[in-house]
Amino acid sequence: MVPERFGPWKTVYESHRLCSADGTWERLLQQVQAAADAAGEIDWDISVDSTIVRAHQHAAGARTDPPLAPGSKGAAGMEHQAETPWQSLVARLVEVVLEVRAWAARGAGSPASST
Repeated sequence: MVPERFGPWKTVYESHRLCSADGTWERLLQQVQAAADAAGEIDWDISVDSTIVRAHQHAAGARTDPPLAPGSKGAAGMEHQAETPWQSLVARLVEVVLEVRAWAARGAGSPASST
């Protein structure tokens, strides 16, 4: 439930949706981070909990054959092997954000819930 001071939940949702779509939230986050970084309030060390990080499907074991030559059958899969862990993480984050946005869009048309 949304506190009464914020108005109807549909108005709050629509405002949030529009701010997300036009990049307002990203710009706000960047400004807050820049200000906190300038004040020395951010420790940029990153810790990743290994229980939620999944290895790429091709990382299951060591290669037994030499890699395929570019342009040969199976070269499309070669692009994933050059992916850095950060690129994989960012790609998965994008997938999750898109899933959440789709879920929120489906929920926008449903009646308010009291749970």
